[in-house]
Amino acid sequence: MIRSALYMPGANERALEKAKSIPADALILDLEDAVAPDAKPAARERVCALVADRAYGERTVAIRVNAPGTPWHEADLQAALEAGPSAVLVPKVESPQTVRDIPGETPIWAMLETPTAVLCSAQIAAADERLTMLVLGTNDLANELHAESVPGRAPLLTGIGLALLGARAAGKLILDGVYNDVKDAAGFEAECLQGRQFGFDGKTLIHPSQVEPCNRVFSPSAEQIAESQEILAAWEEATADGRGVATVRGRLVENLHVENAKRILARAKA
Repeated sequence: MIRSALYMPGANERALEKAKSIPADALILDLEDAVAPDAKPAARERVCALVADRAYGERTVAIRVNAPGTPWHEADLQAALEAGPSAVLVPKVESPQTVRDIPGETPIWAMLETPTAVLCSAQIAAADERLTMLVLGTNDLANELHAESVPGRAPLLTGIGLALLGARAAGKLILDGVYNDVKDAAGFEAECLQGRQFGFDGKTLIHPSQVEPCNRVFSPSAEQIAESQEILAAWEEATADGRGVATVRGRLVENLHVENAKRILARAKA
């Protein structure tokens, strides 16, 4: 389960060291946006050495390579695959073929950052069994749409919904995009809640201060856990009595509610 995935700049040696003690579920060691062109070779070498040495223990660690078509993509991809990360995060994915062209057996995370990518999200998600995660790039998507940044993200709701539909149609996980204002704690938590309500599995982050609230919001609450336990108990009792339905707190319980209760309890256990 990945509730929080924190981007760490591959060119910042101090930040990479600090990441060892940050309780994010996943780290994304970034060779793309956070690294200036002349610093990219050194960042690639540093990040891949840390990953190969298993510097972050058993944590999920992804390497974000530079986008296909850039001067650094092939070298990034080769070095990352040799280092053996939990996944390679590929930005600017717009077609299933981009996923299929990645060699090796390392799990792939694909970023959806453009209208084309969002409209092809189902095909991209189903392109290869190695692809396990979609990551929504909301900043780039908003820029491509000429959309304004507003609380509630109304201009992005269509794109968000299509990306979620594509991920779930293919049975894949999906992470929400970043929240840019690291000083706006209330706004960040509200967007985490919105993302959880939409159905995202977790959220990508840009600052360590965002990890705790993100983990908390994307974890099942005590009330959700208790209700899920009631649903399963009522369902088991109804099944034992030969009934196809049950009631909990006056509400009808069917198979779909049981599946959701099991999902919540599995998430809580994880």
